[in-house]
Amino acid sequence: MERESMEEGLIKKSMTKNDTKSNGKEDIMGSSVTPLLLVSTVLSGLVALSNGCAAGYTSAAEAGIMEDLSLSIAQFSLFGSILNFGSMLGAIASGKLADLMGRKLTMLLMDILLIIGWSAIIFAQGALWLQFGRLSLGFGFGILTFLLPVYIAEITPKSIRGRFSGAVMLMLNVGVSVMFFVGNLIAWRSLAVIGVLPILIHVLGLYFVPESPRWLANTGREIQFEDTLQRLRGLNADITGEATEIRDSIATLHQLSEPRFMEMFEKKYARSLIVVIGTLVLLPLGGSLGLVFYASSIFRAAGASVTLGTTAYAIIQIPVGALGVLSLDRTGRRPLLLVSFIGAFLGSVFAGVAFVLQDLNPWKELSGTLVLIGVLVNLLSYAAAVSVPWVIMAEMLPINIKGSAGSLGAFSKMFVACIVNYIFNFLLEWSPSGMFFIFASFSGLTILFVAKMVPETKGRTLEEIEASMLI
Repeated sequence: MERESMEEGLIKKSMTKNDTKSNGKEDIMGSSVTPLLLVSTVLSGLVALSNGCAAGYTSAAEAGIMEDLSLSIAQFSLFGSILNFGSMLGAIASGKLADLMGRKLTMLLMDILLIIGWSAIIFAQGALWLQFGRLSLGFGFGILTFLLPVYIAEITPKSIRGRFSGAVMLMLNVGVSVMFFVGNLIAWRSLAVIGVLPILIHVLGLYFVPESPRWLANTGREIQFEDTLQRLRGLNADITGEATEIRDSIATLHQLSEPRFMEMFEKKYARSLIVVIGTLVLLPLGGSLGLVFYASSIFRAAGASVTLGTTAYAIIQIPVGALGVLSLDRTGRRPLLLVSFIGAFLGSVFAGVAFVLQDLNPWKELSGTLVLIGVLVNLLSYAAAVSVPWVIMAEMLPINIKGSAGSLGAFSKMFVACIVNYIFNFLLEWSPSGMFFIFASFSGLTILFVAKMVPETKGRTLEEIEASMLI
């Protein structure tokens, strides 16, 4: 009863703050972008850039690696999918590490793993070192998938939180584009060098990055909390209201019992957990991530130009992704997700039909072009909203279960992605059209899920969202 009363108090505090806003003064610095906030976001974007490089690396490097190291399809499929297996392991540890060590120190650990991983691939002389490097990359990026969205959400004002979070995750798209575009020009070892460079810059830049003010407040570091929040909002900014709201939320949560792993499965958190895990898991089931990993194989199977397909995607996806980022705080998270998955559904159906036409003589020559169009529609739809599930995760999970539930969400997504990416080439050999129709069915399911389950969170503080999601 005491616990329920405290949580009801949290809800009432949030509602009271909403009702008593006057003339917008509570968000007077809401849209302010300070140099420290900008530097912290740009440096976080460099890590996401390297993650995108790892995602696009397999498609760009497939032919060169298989030829130079004499890998079989099964070995290369393992090389592609083991990134997701490592990410599963990293996801399990990410929340607990970020809560115990802090966001900043966990970033350093992540960077070390990524440097080791890229270095192992650069100097690999056989399949074993390749797999080890890819596994290390996966572990590091598994930490990243939880850490970066949470960190950016915790340091930015609510009015620009979506755009900043989306901009960081947009760098995933940029990394994929770099691999797709440059992969047509240079060898696979040089591609891996490009992947590690952003991480080296990030390690040096960590000295200038502040700790999350919410984590500092949660661990009782009051002086550092106020100082960090002040520097993030600007020396002349009035942080009283925001600091009080953060303290109130954390104080209420501290009066509750110590967080337990199984606590996230309590009924009051059911909606948050279902929405977060549902959006994360359904994303790879739509096949878009597999298409990023093995786009070259798809284009070759369709008889389309690999260079044309990968270059077109590399060029077009960046403005499409940027448009998605701008839409996060304008149209909102939910509409962007719906449009994205509708596009993925249509692209998969189009590509599936095109592969069916491949067996019909009058359409045989045209089918390659049609497949290319369908795949690009799917991939570009994915690029527009790739960041949204992670933004939703960072916004919807209460701070007392954010570590455990965030880890579970990231683990679930990586587990599904690992399976999809491993069997992708085998599905392609079995039936290209059948594979795309399977992806289309999951995209259709996701459309229904988003329409029925996912609420809108734009323009609301993390504390307001947290209070509204408790049931």
